[in-house]
Amino acid sequence: MPNILTLENVSKSFENRLLLDSVTGGIDSGDRLGVIGVNGTGKSTLLAIIAGALEPDDGQVIRSNGLRISFLPQNPEFDNSLTILENVCGAISGKHEYWDTTGEARAMLERFGITETDRKPDTLSGGQRKRAALAAALLTPADLLILDEPTNHLDSAMIEWLQDFLARYRGALLMVTHDRYFLDQVTGGILEIDRGKLYRYAENYSGYLERKAERMNAAIAAERKAQALYRKDLAWILRGARARSTKQKAHIQRFEALRDREKPVEEAQLQMASVSSRLGGKTIELDHVAAGYDGKPLFHDFSYIFLKNDRIGIIGPNGCGKSTLIKTITGEIPPLAGTVETGQTVKIGVFSQENDLPDEGGTRVIDCVRDVAEFIRTPDGYVSAANMCEQFLFDGNMQYTPVRKLSGGEKRRLYLLRVLMSAPNVLILDEPTNDLDIQTLRILEDYLDRFAGIVIAVSHDRYFLDRVVRRIFSFEGDGLLHQNEGGYEEYRERKLKEGLSADDAGGFGAVGQRKKNAGGDSTGRAHAKKKTLSYKDQREYDGIEAEIDALQAESDRLAKEVLAAASDYVALAKVSAEKDAVDQKLEERMERYLELQEMVDALNEGE
Repeated sequence: MPNILTLENVSKSFENRLLLDSVTGGIDSGDRLGVIGVNGTGKSTLLAIIAGALEPDDGQVIRSNGLRISFLPQNPEFDNSLTILENVCGAISGKHEYWDTTGEARAMLERFGITETDRKPDTLSGGQRKRAALAAALLTPADLLILDEPTNHLDSAMIEWLQDFLARYRGALLMVTHDRYFLDQVTGGILEIDRGKLYRYAENYSGYLERKAERMNAAIAAERKAQALYRKDLAWILRGARARSTKQKAHIQRFEALRDREKPVEEAQLQMASVSSRLGGKTIELDHVAAGYDGKPLFHDFSYIFLKNDRIGIIGPNGCGKSTLIKTITGEIPPLAGTVETGQTVKIGVFSQENDLPDEGGTRVIDCVRDVAEFIRTPDGYVSAANMCEQFLFDGNMQYTPVRKLSGGEKRRLYLLRVLMSAPNVLILDEPTNDLDIQTLRILEDYLDRFAGIVIAVSHDRYFLDRVVRRIFSFEGDGLLHQNEGGYEEYRERKLKEGLSADDAGGFGAVGQRKKNAGGDSTGRAHAKKKTLSYKDQREYDGIEAEIDALQAESDRLAKEVLAAASDYVALAKVSAEKDAVDQKLEERMERYLELQEMVDALNEGE
């Protein structure tokens, strides 16, 4: 395929940080490339240079004659004197008077949830502005389409539509995205930026992981050989070698080259011991809650008691009420109906879409972390703020960098660190994958596996949901939240089955209220087929094993006290009575557990 763009020894620095170091490479007409790398390594910078929106410090970008480029930047800009429709039409045609693009532009904007196209850009949210810019980028005729985080601020339906659109796109494609499913489905090659260098892999994301491991293993093996040779040459130098011959001079030059070699650096890992406060028996309980604004509910009749170690995903189209639900859970807004009760030991940490960072003036990275805690306690002992920064990929130099000089992704990573440093036992993640690099996401997912508390995630990232959550609450347009067991793909499969057979909802039901059922009344009581445990039974089943474990531990403790009190009749009688009561309770809960397990087994057999 013909080459349409070439980078020749391109270098770029920002705020005294070398992002691109003599990068060389090319893009062919049929390439479909994903760009990945840790936040702050220069992904957005590379895209802007290729698009012509930013000039390199050194080197050059050679573009084929007449090459048409359409570019979605990370932070798009608009003309606030024009409507959003006029902005998009102008971007498509290059001239605002071109009326023939209006229909296409309006249809694409509506597809991305922007129906009031005559509004001015400064009245839109950040997510709406990004979606409007995406609409313009997709409609602009181009030989090379460059997209910087196109899936940010899109709901699941929009992401799947965009995935299909790009799979059919006939031009070359270059994009930065954190969405790993998206990368696998849309791209056929990966460009990785690593410490200023550019590495190319002729694979999608899954294949890249394998090739990257092979490259690192080869580099580490070569480094071992170089270390052995360096030690041998060092001993020769220390014996008093002199450059008396051409051969000896060459030997000394080899030693110096080995001494000054660039050593391979294994991928830094964001490894953090689980940090959380103790969570008591009572967590967060919502009883028939309705919530919304100006007296108009976005959802109603929602009841749920969060259990310890719950992993909940919340999904739905933009504007359906996901953020409202979060604000109701945290107490930021009161419910319109029903009650929200929070246990005394609950400590909520919220990782919201807006970075809550004190970045005014010269506030440094380490200051941001120390503002939350100087030390935190982990299962392995106390860890300092500086050490936590290291684990979050902020090395010694970066810790004293002003926050205002960080990239958007680095600010997100710092904000996440601040939230976790507060040691919450209920962690609420509102679109956590937006602007976080894939490496940080992978290690965050591993961290959540060890997190000793409740995780509630609002996300459109299908991979993240499948990796982290075990239960999904979905907004489906009827004012109710529907509870679904499993991750996103299990939810999606059920919905596909539901669409194929309208009479059989595939086990879906609304939390706190049943759906309508053909042939029955409005509550679904007449002919509804019960395919899952009742809400009360399910809640009891989810928590009964932990309850049994606690009772067994208490029985064991009292058994030791009985032995210790053998010579004290009064104390012995008291402790024995306590143990008998605990043992009776334990027996009752064991019997109930067997009943519930039989119900679950019967339901599973009937599927």
